[in-house]
Amino acid sequence: MLDFFSLIREDLGMVESEIRKVVQSRDSLLTKTSLQLLNAGGKRLRPAFALLAGRLYDADVEKLIPLAVALELIHMATLVHDDVVDDSMTRRGTPTVKANWGNKISMHTGDYLFAKSLVLISTYKEPLIAELLAKTSVKMCEGEIHQISTAYSANQSWRDYFYRIERKTALLIAASCQLGAVAAGAPAKDHKRLGKFGHQLGMAFQITDDILDMVADQRELGKPIGGDLRQGILTMPVIYSLEKSPRRERLRELVEIREKTEDQVKEAIELIKEAGGIQFSFEVAQRYIAKAKNNLKYLPDRPVKKVFEQIADFIGVRRF
Repeated sequence: MLDFFSLIREDLGMVESEIRKVVQSRDSLLTKTSLQLLNAGGKRLRPAFALLAGRLYDADVEKLIPLAVALELIHMATLVHDDVVDDSMTRRGTPTVKANWGNKISMHTGDYLFAKSLVLISTYKEPLIAELLAKTSVKMCEGEIHQISTAYSANQSWRDYFYRIERKTALLIAASCQLGAVAAGAPAKDHKRLGKFGHQLGMAFQITDDILDMVADQRELGKPIGGDLRQGILTMPVIYSLEKSPRRERLRELVEIREKTEDQVKEAIELIKEAGGIQFSFEVAQRYIAKAKNNLKYLPDRPVKKVFEQIADFIGVRRF
């Protein structure tokens, strides 16, 4: 668990225990597949954001637990589905549900986790919680379809990229921050401000993820580097380099190869580094982080606000 979550360590422990209870099914296979991903670990960022946002307004943790669990279940569902689409056999160094049980069981497991999140959300009387998560889920699906339909195309624009990462990552993080405050009864101006904070932080998070896919230590990252290139996903370093590299035509050729060799992946990464794609992306991520932190000035002056600042700083320098 990341150090800056010490303030909510016990709360996150409750979330973890509750997830294990919630995913239990009469069908033992469904229980096994659900626990497979849970046991692989993870940062639990989304439930942590909801818990921290609630702490800003002295919320009873019991009010926040169903929301926090639902947010992680939605995230877990997307991961199970992603592993099928990406043909991934490991996640965080352990076999995926797909690797152990195949595509059909994986897809139904993802559906099951998402359905369980709906049950939890239905316990809240505040309509904004269900409304925002429903809209967010729709947009996340749109983002995934867009990513699949544009794969291996070197003609993607900046608009395509920002559309995709907003839906892939930023919107659920934004919802986590905002809805934790909503569940705590925060004023509208405050929970909307937390939503903006989460959105900008989520954009930075995905951009740094795109950077790490090319430069991280494979053991720390928990998966092979260059995964996006292998899957034909154009990330910020790639799009920038396709515009700026003196060898952009060669990079275009490499991007559009559907079955890349390891040498071709390495060559593409070197061209991107030489063109300044990594440095440019890092600078953009830092600007998003600065914008995110600026939103915190308008929120109640509580110790938890410092934790949000620390998380933002971590995202800018993380290596996993």
